[in-house]
Amino acid sequence: MNQKTNKLGLDISFMDEQDPYVVFRAWMEEAKQSEPNDPNALALATADSSGQPDVRMVLLKGLSDKGFVIYTNLESKKSRDLIANPKASMCFHWKSLLRQVRISGTISQVSDQEADAYYQSRPYMSRIGAWASIQSTPMNARDDFETRIEQFKQTYPDENKVPRPPFWSGWLLTPSSIEFWKDVSNRLHQRLRYKKKNQNWEREILYP
Repeated sequence: MNQKTNKLGLDISFMDEQDPYVVFRAWMEEAKQSEPNDPNALALATADSSGQPDVRMVLLKGLSDKGFVIYTNLESKKSRDLIANPKASMCFHWKSLLRQVRISGTISQVSDQEADAYYQSRPYMSRIGAWASIQSTPMNARDDFETRIEQFKQTYPDENKVPRPPFWSGWLLTPSSIEFWKDVSNRLHQRLRYKKKNQNWEREILYP
């Protein structure tokens, strides 16, 4: 995006872009250069069948014009929430850039082919850990987890032949709303929201 400022000297380059994915990718690239850890970290908010909300930090592992992808155990708390209520919100906060992105939309599971491809890209111990962890369930002692890890290392000793667990896959958030927030002194922040209407994006500038 070309640099553009308004009469107050604020960078408004992102305000004219018609495609929110263009803005997001540009901001993510900047975050990769400035964030000390995990620029792809996001807060994922879900709600269970009773409407009780829950939020946790996860990592973005896929991005396309279809939406935003995370991977997890399908028997975890977040997955149970997403199955019961297939809607979610994401929030990225890049403290080094004083920027935030909020995304809301609907949830669907990625294809087995996509999940297989990402799973095989993970380090060996991460793949073993996916088998060994009974995610979100109580653990009597850490030794129990270590024992399970060793058991699955024996089951799958070849680092090139660790199949994806049937209970492990990815979730795609297809956005209906993407909002960009940029810090301005004296809390005069910039906010730009994109809302999906049919197959097109509509833009609106919001008061801070």
